[in-house]
Amino acid sequence: MQWEQICATPLWHCGPGHYDCVSVSTDDMLEEMLSMEIACALGFFSFIFTNGQTYPCALVNWFDCLAEEPGNLTGMWMVTPSFLDNSSKNLAVIHIDSIVCGTHLLTIFGTEVIPEHNDFHNSLDLYCGFYVNCFVDHHTFELAS
Repeated sequence: MQWEQICATPLWHCGPGHYDCVSVSTDDMLEEMLSMEIACALGFFSFIFTNGQTYPCALVNWFDCLAEEPGNLTGMWMVTPSFLDNSSKNLAVIHIDSIVCGTHLLTIFGTEVIPEHNDFHNSLDLYCGFYVNCFVDHHTFELAS
C-alpha cells in the first residue's frame, strides 16, 4: 500500500497556487498506462447525496495522450492539455477512489527560447506538451512504462 499527498491549493506557502497532476483509472479492462488518463487536480471536495452517502471528489483538468504508445526516443508517454470544441478546458468531477497516484510531468521543450516568466506554478499553462515521467519512482515506472 502506498500513500501520497496530492495538492490542489490556490495559495502555496503564501505564494502562487500548487496543483498536482494525477493518473486516473478510466478503464479496468486494460493494463498499465492504457487503463489510465492524466489530469491536473484543481480542487477536492465532498458532498452528501440524498441517500446519506458521502462522495469524496476531485475537480480535474484532463490531458490527452499524443500517441497510442510511449515515444521511441524517451520511452515516455506524451500528453497535452485537453480542450473542448469551444476552446474551454476539459474539466470533470471524478471520485477520489479513481485516482491511482500522483504523476510528474516534464515539459516538452521546442526550439523556442524559454520565457523569463516561466516558473513551476505556470508551466502547465505555458506549454502545450508534456512527458509523463515514468522514471520518478519504481511504482510509476511499473505503471507508465
